[in-house]
This record gives sequence, C-alpha cells and structure tokens, in this order.
Amino acid sequence: MIIMKTDATEEDISRVIAIVEESGLRASVIRGEYQTVVGPVGDERLLDFDRLATLSGVKEAARVEAPYKLISREYARFFGEPGAHRTVVIGDVRLGNGEPVIIAGPCAVESRQQIMRIAEESKRAGAHILRGGIFKPRSSVHAFQGMGSSGLAGAEEALTWLKEAGDAFDMPVVTEVRGESMVDLVAKYVDIMHIGARNMYDQDLLAEVARKGKPVLLKRHFGASIEELLSFSEYVAAEGNKDLILCERGIVPVGKGKSYTRYTLDLSAVPVIHNETYLPVLVDPSHGTGRRDLIFDMSCASIAAGADGLMIETHYNPAEALVDGPQMVTPDELAEIIEACRTLHALKQKARRTAW
Repeated sequence: MIIMKTDATEEDISRVIAIVEESGLRASVIRGEYQTVVGPVGDERLLDFDRLATLSGVKEAARVEAPYKLISREYARFFGEPGAHRTVVIGDVRLGNGEPVIIAGPCAVESRQQIMRIAEESKRAGAHILRGGIFKPRSSVHAFQGMGSSGLAGAEEALTWLKEAGDAFDMPVVTEVRGESMVDLVAKYVDIMHIGARNMYDQDLLAEVARKGKPVLLKRHFGASIEELLSFSEYVAAEGNKDLILCERGIVPVGKGKSYTRYTLDLSAVPVIHNETYLPVLVDPSHGTGRRDLIFDMSCASIAAGADGLMIETHYNPAEALVDGPQMVTPDELAEIIEACRTLHALKQKARRTAW
C-alpha cells in the first residue's frame, strides 16, 4: 500500500494512481480525515515500490503480508482509529460496533401472505432486517428450490412480496444471489446482497455483486478456513465496495459417530475475524446447529463472543415450512432471544469498560 503524507496534493495522489494503473493494476483509494492510502489491486510484482516511495507526497510504500490487504486492520490503521469497526448503514439500521442487529425471516419465501405475516411478527419481536430466500440451493434436485426455481417471473413475484413486506414494516431486506444471471434482478429489490456458503468461492459472482454498490453479506463456506473467508472477501473490497458483512454459519463436523448438530458453529472465528479486519461479523445459529432447541443458547454465545448481530430463521409455524423447519424459531421465541442478547450485550459492554 502507498501511504500519502498528510499534506499530499491531489496531483500527488493522481500521479501515484497513474503509475499503479500503468503497471497493469487497479488502484483502491481510501481517503481518511487526515490521510489517503492507495492500495494496488493485482499482481504487485509488477510494481516498483522503490520508485513509488520517492514520489512527491508519498510517506511510505509498504507491502502488506496478509492476502486480504484491503480489509485488513494493517491497512485500516492509516485512515481510522486502530480499534474501530466499520459501520455498515442499511436504511435506518447501523450494523457494526453497536447494538446487535437481528436479521430474521423464513428460509424461503413461499407466498405473499406468509412473508407479510412473518415480517410483521419478526418486527414486533425486535428484528431489524427481514430475510427470505428466493433461490434455494439444495443438495437434492428433487427438493423445493424456492420460488425462483419456477423461472424469472416466479422469482420477481417473490422478490416483490419480500420488498413489499420490508416496506410495510420498515425493515431492509436481504436475500441470497445464487448466480451471476440473477444479480441485476435481485439488486432491484433488496437492500443487502447475500452470497451463500456454497458460492463463497465464486470469484466472478463476488465481483458482480460488489459492483452493484449495495452492502454484501458473505457467508463462510462450511469447509473454508478463516483465511479463505477473508481472502475471498477481498474480491468484494477490490471492486471498491467496503460495505461488507461477514457471517459465520458453521463448518463441517470432524470425527466419527453421531452428528448432534447440522454443522459445528465456530464461534472462535468471531473474535479472530475482528482482530484481523475492521468488518462487522454476524453469526447464523440456525444453519450452524440445525436445531431449534439450540438457537437460544448459541445466539447468546455468539453475542458473548463479540458478534455484531445474528441471522435467525423464523416462522410462525415451523412445522409447515417447506424448507428447514426444524431449525426455525417462532416469533415468540425470537423475542426471547433478542431480549436476552440485548441484556448480554449491555453487560459485556459494562464489563469491558470496567476492565479497561
């Protein structure tokens, strides 16, 4: 990265950007209150760092060792407070370094009546953002694939219902984008573009979604390391989109014997990611456990671990849901979870202030 001096002129900055681009790389420019940092995106071996360091207005030309440079704390320390988190603003909702933000709603949108009722009851329970799947990646081709499986008309109708429900109850909406061909359609209706665990490695999809300029929610693949999650997050940041929300949703269990949960919820990932990057981190205890009876405990544990929010699947009658009924909570249960998480967050903040 090229750190500019506090008194660097626009001409100085433009000269650095021009050299980066002449070398075949792109320049990601972040302007802080007092300092500007230029981050080269691409094969850095093509850059002459010694030459860059001698240019007018350049304070330092340094190499960042982490493969996820643009989202790293090392990069962020030059344009903000070292301990600061990025706050992603979605409508009236502020996600990051504040009260826990709760995303709630059904795994899949099944009808207008269903999503409207769940939105109303989730909002009453204290949720901030409405979720609902339109395109459902399923292991079996014979399983319900979401309203989007019936074609563009079905997908757009379900997206209309989702947006209508969000507008009716003043909740931003989020849904998963399963492929590049659906990016433009989904972007018309949602406030957050969600990349699911199965698509975490899809570089082209990540870049295409990032270019829409909307917040991106990226879930960790169930077989991915933390470094892989952060490295693939960089594809979003490299397109100039820093409104990135990371989500821990469980990894594949290790060892033999009976599996008591759907995945192993890796809550240690939350503080680790916060140490490595300035981005907000969510936890999805629904997919992480696959069990309704564990959602309360694992939601509280997630907040205790430092999560900025939760993504919880909710339905007024989980037994009749077409997808993932066993891992959904009722709105009444959601309200209990939210109240407990708010209390826990407040206690943690008080304890932190006392400790420091």
